[in-house]
Amino acid sequence: MMDDQALLRYSRQIMLPEVDIEGQERLRSAHALIIGAGGLGSPVALYLAAAGVGKITIADADSVELSNLQRQIAHQQASIGVNKARSAKERMQALNPDCHVVALEQHAEGSALETLMATADVVLDCTDRFSSRYAINAASQQAGVPLVSGAAIRFSGQLAVFDPRDAACPCYACLYPPGDSDDEALSCAESGVMAPLVGLIGCFQAVEAFKLLSGAGKPHQGLATFDGLSGQWRSFQVPRDPACPVCSVRA
Repeated sequence: MMDDQALLRYSRQIMLPEVDIEGQERLRSAHALIIGAGGLGSPVALYLAAAGVGKITIADADSVELSNLQRQIAHQQASIGVNKARSAKERMQALNPDCHVVALEQHAEGSALETLMATADVVLDCTDRFSSRYAINAASQQAGVPLVSGAAIRFSGQLAVFDPRDAACPCYACLYPPGDSDDEALSCAESGVMAPLVGLIGCFQAVEAFKLLSGAGKPHQGLATFDGLSGQWRSFQVPRDPACPVCSVRA
C-alpha cells in the first residue's frame, strides 16, 4: 500500500474519481515498455514516471547528439554522447525515485523483443522507422499486449491504439500493409520535424497508456492525425483487415 509520501505525490490523480486509490495502485503495479527514447519517447517516459507507473523499461541503442536536443527533452547538453535509454533513465529517476526504470542500451528486436513484451502491460512505440513499427506490432499481437503507437514528421502527427484483446480492433499492419512503406522516407533526419509536435504526440501516447494501465476512461479508437500548421485534429475509423498477415489469426 502507498505510504503518506506516495499519497501526497499522487494526490492530484487520486482525487479523480475515475482513478482513485485503486487506479493509482494499478499504475504502481504496472509495467510499461517504451521503445525509443527520442522525441516521442522523452515525454512518454517522463510523464509515465511522474504519474507513478511502477516499472518502466525503456530501450534505445542510439546515443544523444546535439541535433536531438531541439526536441528530445529527456536529454540535455551534458547528455551528448550518452546512450539515450541511460540518459532518459537518469531524468526519470530524478523526477520520481520510486519508479523502477530499466534502461536497455540496445535495439529491442527478435527474441529479445518477445521476451520484453511477455512481461509488459502496455507497449509504446516511439520509434521512427516502419521496420521497427512492424516488428513491435507483430510482437504486441503475439503477446496480446496493447500497443500505443505515435508518429511525428514535419508538421504532422498521428496517434493510434491497437489492442489485441479486442477482437474488432485492427493492428498497425491493417493500417499500413507491409511493403507499402519506405523506412527512409519518414525519418526526422531526412524530413525535419517541429519541436513541440513530438511533445504533443508523445503526451497523447502517455495519456492512452495511463488510461490502459489505470482503468480510467476508455482507450482511443481509430486513427487520429494532427496538422500542426492548422492546429486541427482529424479522426478516422480503421477496420480490422480480415486478410491481414499479422492479426488475422485472431479471427
